[in-house]
Amino acid sequence: MVKSVSRALRIIDIVSSKKDGLGVTEIAKQMDINKSSVYRILSTLVQHGYIEQDEETERYKLGYKFLEMSSKLLDSIDLRSEAKPYLRELEKATNEVVHLVVYDQGEVIYIEKLEGTETLRMHSKVGKRAPMHCTAVGKAILAHLPMHVVLDILERKGLPKHTEHTITDKETFLQQLAVVRQNGYALDLEENEYGIRCIAVPIFDHSGHVIAAVSVSGPTIRMTDERLEQLHAHVRYIGQQLSARLGYKEK
Repeated sequence: MVKSVSRALRIIDIVSSKKDGLGVTEIAKQMDINKSSVYRILSTLVQHGYIEQDEETERYKLGYKFLEMSSKLLDSIDLRSEAKPYLRELEKATNEVVHLVVYDQGEVIYIEKLEGTETLRMHSKVGKRAPMHCTAVGKAILAHLPMHVVLDILERKGLPKHTEHTITDKETFLQQLAVVRQNGYALDLEENEYGIRCIAVPIFDHSGHVIAAVSVSGPTIRMTDERLEQLHAHVRYIGQQLSARLGYKEK
């Protein structure tokens, strides 16, 4: 390990913890090294834009270089590739079909599908669109969209009946979205396809906006109430891990 680089990174960590910045003496105390060493490292970081010094207070704060770098990082993130390890973990743990979907114009689009090891025939395939009101992934996303967006989607798309289990009453549906928000996961209990049950969780980006959902789907014979109860903690954990990977911080 290069000591000077390690010290520079430690200084960046310390400075980032204080919004109003820190002075050389405060940083030196936290690091237990002399002030001249801290000053030299700070001066180098200032030169490169990673740290800046307030002219009035002479305190050091993070520089805008980090904003520029984080912007480039966010632009480079590929949701599918970032999600793949988490989806594989779910597939391995459940042996069931795992989906990753994104929201687009009042519908969801399947952008990844892992087949699992168990036999299951579903209508879903990568690139296909699906309604939001009768799919677990759709409800997981809807539950975290602004209410005016939800109402607009329901106005435009309606609540068409796909099976005898589809919720077609608006007030009942909105009540279910409230339950989804409270529980942290959504269910599709044969609401889209007969014989298929799903559990899904929302995925959030660095700004706290819901951008996607992950689900586990299986036949009713395997996806019993008891198994869904067993699965929700693990599925929620995967959703939280993927969201964190995308820069989301839970409040």
